[in-house]
Amino acid sequence: MTAMTPGSNLPLSTAQVAIEVTAPSRLDVSALLLGENGKVRSDEDFVFYNQPAAPGVTHSGGAADTITVDTDKVPADVHKVVVTASPDAPGTSFAGVEPTATVRDASTRDVVATFTPPSLGSETALVVVEVYRRGNAWKVRAVGQGYANGLGGIATDFGVDVEEPAAPAATPAPAPTPQAVPAPPPTPAAPAAPAAGAGKINLDKGKVSLQKNQTVSLTKGGRPVLSSVRMGLGWEPVFRAGGRAKDIDLDASVIAYDANRKKVDACYFGKLAILNGVVQHSGDNLTGEGSGDDEAITVHLGDLPPQVTGLVFTVNSFSGQKFTDVAKAYCRLLDAASGQELVRFDLSNAEPRTGVLMCKLVRQFSGEWDMTALGEYVDSRTVRGMVKPGGAAL
Repeated sequence: MTAMTPGSNLPLSTAQVAIEVTAPSRLDVSALLLGENGKVRSDEDFVFYNQPAAPGVTHSGGAADTITVDTDKVPADVHKVVVTASPDAPGTSFAGVEPTATVRDASTRDVVATFTPPSLGSETALVVVEVYRRGNAWKVRAVGQGYANGLGGIATDFGVDVEEPAAPAATPAPAPTPQAVPAPPPTPAAPAAPAAGAGKINLDKGKVSLQKNQTVSLTKGGRPVLSSVRMGLGWEPVFRAGGRAKDIDLDASVIAYDANRKKVDACYFGKLAILNGVVQHSGDNLTGEGSGDDEAITVHLGDLPPQVTGLVFTVNSFSGQKFTDVAKAYCRLLDAASGQELVRFDLSNAEPRTGVLMCKLVRQFSGEWDMTALGEYVDSRTVRGMVKPGGAAL
C-alpha cells in the first residue's frame, strides 16, 4: 500500500478499482467521465447517488460512498475519471474534516493506495483523485483540489449543465422534473474568480495576482505555456519614525522534492546551481536595497528530472531580524525567455518570525505545473530549517 501525496501517481495493475472516500462526517461522492478536452461528453457522464452508473463507472453507497471504475469498459473517448466529494450538509466546508480516499482492487478488496488531502479549510467541494489513461495503461493520481462553490462549481467546471435556481413565483410552481444532476448550491453555479484558498485559475486572461492559498495553472488554452521560468523575490526594510530600519539580509531559496515530499536538493546563496544547472540562483543580496527583484531563481521546468514533482520557494532572515521589519515582500513568476511577468503574490501581512514559505510549484500528471501562493511563516534563519515545513506544504 502507498500513501499518496498531492500530484503523485501510481500505475494500476488491475482493470477494476474501487475508490472509497470517507470522513468523520457524511460525504456525497461522485464521479465525472472526461474527454481529452477535460469536459464531460454529456450530463450522463456525471455519476452520483441519483444517477449511479455510466459506461465503466458506478456509484454505490453504504458505510462509505464508493466509485468503481472498470477500465476495460470505459469508452475509448473518455481519458479520465475524476472522483469528487462534498460534505452532505449543505454549505458545510471541509474545515476540520480530513477526508481519505482508499483505492482498492475491486476484485480482491486489497488496498492499493490511500490519499488524505492536506490543509483543507473553506472548500465546500473537492476533486479527490482521478483515474486516467497513460498510453495503453491506466494510472491513479492524487489531486486534492478544493472549490468554494460546492459540487455545482466542480460540475460546471467540467462541462455539466447545472441549472440555475428558478426565480421566485407568485404562485406555487409545479413539481420539477427530476434532473440528472443534484440541485445547485445557493451560490451561483458558474465559478467566478476564486476566493482566497479556493479553486484554480489559468493564464488565459493574462497576468494573475494571487491571494494566499490561491492556485494558478501555468497553462493557456489548456496547454502548458512555459519551459523555463524565473521566480523573482523582493523586499524592502521597513521605514521607522526618525529613520529606516537597518539593512536586512534575506535569502531566497528553492527546495526540490519528490512525490513522497522528500528533499531532492536545495538551491540558495551557498549553492547557486543544482540538478546539473537546471535550477540556478542569482546570488545573495545582503541589504534589500534597490528597486526590482532582490534575488531571482531560474528553473528550466522542461529539464527537471522526473523524480522532482514539487518546488517550494522560501525566504529566510539570515541576520535573525523578523519579517515585521520587512516591507513590500513579494514573489513573481516570469517567463525566463521574454521576461514577461505572469503571476504575482504580495505578502499582505507580517509575523515576527524569521522565515516564510512564499509559494510552491507542483508538477501535474500531464506535465504542466501549478503555482500556489503560500505566505506561511516559520522560525528558521536558513534553508535547512525550511525543508520539513516546505514538504508539509506540498
